[in-house]
Amino acid sequence: MVLLTDNAVMAIQSLAAQPGAPEGGGLRIAADETRGSLRLSLASSPAQGDEVVEESGARLFLDQTATEVLNDKTLDAGAGNEGQIEFTVT
Repeated sequence: MVLLTDNAVMAIQSLAAQPGAPEGGGLRIAADETRGSLRLSLASSPAQGDEVVEESGARLFLDQTATEVLNDKTLDAGAGNEGQIEFTVT
């Protein structure tokens, strides 16, 4: 299972609290088959088959591919060059 740093928890909470974000939702990480990568999006609830990671009120939904890729890894977050939230995996 993926571990969330305190920064990742705060970033997920911040994204989920933005105006227009789905109420009670969370951050979803899923495979982007066209790009061969993972993509992040806000979701109102997990999709069928998603793994749900909840920590301190932050909700993270992972599809099967994301679960496999992020297994035994740590998700962190910080501010990018232009102040946007950037997630990193270690």
